[in-house]
Amino acid sequence: MSNAVETQAQEQPDNQQGKGWFNRFLATVEFLGNMLPHPITLFAMFCIAIVVFSGIADWMGLSAIDPRPEGAKGRDPDGIIEVVSLLSAEGLQKIVTGLVTNFTGFAPLGTVLVALLGVSVAEHSGLLSAAMRGMVMGASKRLVTFMVVFAAILSNTASELGYVVLIPLAAMIFHSLGRHPLAGLAAAFAGVSGGYSANLLLGTIDPLLAGITTPAAQMIDPSYQVGPEANWYFMMISVFLIAIVGTLVTEKIVEPRLGKYNPDEASIDLGENNIEHLSEKEKSGLKWAGFTLLIVSALLALTIVPENGILRHPETGEVAGSPFLKGIVVFIFVTFAIPGFVYGRVVGTMKNDRDIIDAMSKSMSSMGMYIVLVFFAAQFVAFFKWTNLGTILAINGAALLQALNLTGPEVFVLFIFMCALVNLSLGSSSAQWAVTAPIFVPMLMLVGYAPETIQAAYRIGDSVTNLITPMMSYFGLILAVATKYKKDMGIGTLVATMLPYSMFFFIGWVALFYIWVFGFGLPVGPNSPIYYTP
Repeated sequence: MSNAVETQAQEQPDNQQGKGWFNRFLATVEFLGNMLPHPITLFAMFCIAIVVFSGIADWMGLSAIDPRPEGAKGRDPDGIIEVVSLLSAEGLQKIVTGLVTNFTGFAPLGTVLVALLGVSVAEHSGLLSAAMRGMVMGASKRLVTFMVVFAAILSNTASELGYVVLIPLAAMIFHSLGRHPLAGLAAAFAGVSGGYSANLLLGTIDPLLAGITTPAAQMIDPSYQVGPEANWYFMMISVFLIAIVGTLVTEKIVEPRLGKYNPDEASIDLGENNIEHLSEKEKSGLKWAGFTLLIVSALLALTIVPENGILRHPETGEVAGSPFLKGIVVFIFVTFAIPGFVYGRVVGTMKNDRDIIDAMSKSMSSMGMYIVLVFFAAQFVAFFKWTNLGTILAINGAALLQALNLTGPEVFVLFIFMCALVNLSLGSSSAQWAVTAPIFVPMLMLVGYAPETIQAAYRIGDSVTNLITPMMSYFGLILAVATKYKKDMGIGTLVATMLPYSMFFFIGWVALFYIWVFGFGLPVGPNSPIYYTP
């Protein structure tokens, strides 16, 4: 039946793609997504709702018994957690006096901006683009699909690079090899968007999510800290899983379904669809950038590998809790900025400090929307914590899970599935986690799971449905690229093409999560516990 649905979606013009159950489902998702206000407006509405509901809950005497042991930090002597009303004189004073500090103290803001400063140098110098092109175009024909997906996953360090450069490039490469260009586009799209959280290196998404997880965890344990490296191990192994699954889906399902490509379907002159190979200067730049990265990495290793390394924990001498891990964002900045500038000097895209400043400034100018979003998200997180609503909801939710006997590892299947569904309409990773973390992190902590494990599970659900939601910010761009090769390409056809990736990514990634965490008992990151004892 799926073949018939896809054929129907391909043959119908855009204005006729409302027929059939699958296209009706897609239309419903798009309609519901369009009904949602902008995420910034949504957070503002949430803030107002919390203020009003806290007043009502306080009047009703809503409370919960604190599950933490007597004498624990942050526990009231009477052991009762009560709602704190913000719909009062004291509440208004707290809102007014805390509005600025809520924003400036929101952990993801500073960490993301600092990491992005370093990434921006590597991106604007051309290093990231050249590295992706060299990786894909230098692969053998047998490995080209794998390398497209693999490079696409790594490109999420600078997300625009994958969408703007790699996806169109993959379509061109497949066409030049006599393969269907939409299969190349789909493979790259699957890696960039479906494998969004996975990477071999820490990127800007890691400190962003950790900064939201930490205050959520502190509702239960005020001293709890989640570092940017919390999911590093699991996300590294996930790169290879997504690359392999993406390759198999492309070659065994998507490409056979697309069939032999007919150039008459294109809306452009494919004779002008040339691929720019790396120039000798770019190859030289990559060599020098790689050599520089080795030197920088060796210098950083000297601070942490030796037992007396200056960035180890000053008291225990361990890596856990060390200045190195606490300041990992600084090292993300350094490992991108320095090789990026070296590459720029070699190829001529960067000549002096002014070029570095210009690159950083351009990236910061594109962060205006994110900064506004963070302002309202920070208020929402702070209000939720002040009122104790999140803690009370988590305690009651944990009690419900225990009553339903859903405290075992199977609870994560439901959690990941829920995150995947929410992601269909609320595509922003930070926006979705800012809403769900204050509820589900404390709730799952109370049934015995560590915040690091919970965050890793969230990242699966947040990634796998990026491919099939028209609400994803780059979906329109992907559709525009696709119409170059198939002029009557519609939303339904694109989503139908990407759906197999979404399904198999979900199955494979969830299976890996269970095998890694509960099968082998491996931590999801350095010094990241699997379980939490309240």
